[in-house]
Amino acid sequence: MAKTKSDPKPGHVNLKMLAEHLQLSQTTVSLVLNDSPSAKSIPQETRQRVMDAAEKLNYRPNYFARSLRQSRSMSVGVLAPDLSEGYFTRVMSGVVEELTQAKYFYFTACHDWKRELMQEYPRMLVERAVDGFLLLNTPAEIEVPVPVVAISAHGTEPGVTHIVLDHEKAVTMALTHLYSLGHRRIAFMRGPKVIPDSDFRWEGIQIAAKSLGLKLDPALITRIDSGAWSEKTGHHPMSPEIGYEPMRALLEKTRDFTAIFCFNDIAAIGAIRALSEAGLSVPGDVSVVGFDDIQSAAFCTPSLTTVRQPLNEMGKLGARILLARIAHPENTALTAEVVVQPELVIRESTGPVKASA
Repeated sequence: MAKTKSDPKPGHVNLKMLAEHLQLSQTTVSLVLNDSPSAKSIPQETRQRVMDAAEKLNYRPNYFARSLRQSRSMSVGVLAPDLSEGYFTRVMSGVVEELTQAKYFYFTACHDWKRELMQEYPRMLVERAVDGFLLLNTPAEIEVPVPVVAISAHGTEPGVTHIVLDHEKAVTMALTHLYSLGHRRIAFMRGPKVIPDSDFRWEGIQIAAKSLGLKLDPALITRIDSGAWSEKTGHHPMSPEIGYEPMRALLEKTRDFTAIFCFNDIAAIGAIRALSEAGLSVPGDVSVVGFDDIQSAAFCTPSLTTVRQPLNEMGKLGARILLARIAHPENTALTAEVVVQPELVIRESTGPVKASA
């Protein structure tokens, strides 16, 4: 169809202009564009004409107006501490897959553990009419008028669905593996205080160690302080630096250990570097166990023994539950907590204790 003088300018077309251009009612055009069941009564030729014109003129629907009619914006807010490689990328890949399939848009905001941002971002996203919130490794201490699903937050907030790992089972797998290799002097790198998983994992370690008869020596316990290093070094809080520094500090005090269980894989990669610089081999002198099974864990030298969290599946599950809650807000029979299972992945960074040890 040749362009006429009366054709609207592409990219600046609203529903009214498109309807006038086609000489059809706004209702008819809206039914076709929204693929409404009522559109089946409209002749196929007319429906095709509407779709062709919408494409030709680059019609963009007014999503805000539509959301007011449907009470939905087809978007969700995702809050996370950071966008670093590792935990976030694996979980988010699952989230994106589910939301894209459901034709949902998402806003991602990183709070970097700043209290003011953790309060401000939910308000800003509510103003943008998100239909729900997905919290990644972020406490669910937000008051919003929409459904909330939290992954790895371990809270008991009313109306929030929590997806968590069985940490006791996870650490029992890791410590039993080290114990079976003869390790009794095991060092531990605890997670940052701000991360919800840290305390739950440490509780699991205490229970598992007691059941195995392992002594937790305070001299062999170190802790990640990501916030302080971020300010001091300028490094991203979730770079291998978080494991490198505490490993160096521990080695300056003692070498009386044969294995170390790190809070996560990123920290374990940093720890291996510090051990290597100190002239110690992994796993010849010290065995190293990580946590998460990030993509690079299998490609380190040595490759990393780790506890796998099903991070991609946790992301998919979180998105699915959130979308179900958005679709059926009247369903009050909420599952407060969904527990997912870990898996031990044994690679090259763990081995038997040296006879001399």
